[in-house]
Amino acid sequence: MREAAPGNSQVPTADDDRDPSYGDPGRVARPSVLALGGSTRAQSTSEAALRIAAEGATQAGADVQVLAGRDLMLPIYDPDATDRSPEALRLLALVRDADGLIVVSPGYHGGLSGLLKNALDYLEDLRGATSPDRGSYLDGRAVGCIAVAHGWQAAVGTLHQLRQVVHALRGWPTPFGAVVNSSEVRLDEPAAVPASVEQLHLVGRQVVEFAHMRMSYAASQATGGSS
Repeated sequence: MREAAPGNSQVPTADDDRDPSYGDPGRVARPSVLALGGSTRAQSTSEAALRIAAEGATQAGADVQVLAGRDLMLPIYDPDATDRSPEALRLLALVRDADGLIVVSPGYHGGLSGLLKNALDYLEDLRGATSPDRGSYLDGRAVGCIAVAHGWQAAVGTLHQLRQVVHALRGWPTPFGAVVNSSEVRLDEPAAVPASVEQLHLVGRQVVEFAHMRMSYAASQATGGSS
């Protein structure tokens, strides 16, 4: 797992945490997963949840990049604007290249945070096929959805909204979506809450599992096979 370097959406090719089979033509390719979300508050529970879920994806064999908190402080999305900030272009490049995503939002007044919703609004710029193997928006990508709030009602409501937004962007929400009730669970000591950690890891793993299935299907179609 690594931080997305400012101005550079390229995945490193050396001295990283890839498995020993990387570069072997016979291996199954490692999916690229983008984890985004959190809040601008230092040591926020939502960012902790994001990183734990990203850890699950890494353990499942993905190359993971993280855009968290202040990385998502973008200008308000303007569909008529002709220029995008470097930070917005970096977000779009990382989303376009990702085989799957993990998205975490804190619950603010019963819904998604403005920070995250604005970042997701930028995905309108990915309308239309962006490459031969990518459709519009999040087409063909699994998206692990996680919500964090001070109370079950707010957390579950935020998760429901997040899954609706992912559907609207043509993404595939993972079967399991996680909620963290920050009034009962502290993620600054993960060892003390193993059940919550396992749920967050499960979201990351499901993103990777779906990415592998999509990649296998695409490979079979490219070679004229069937699945």
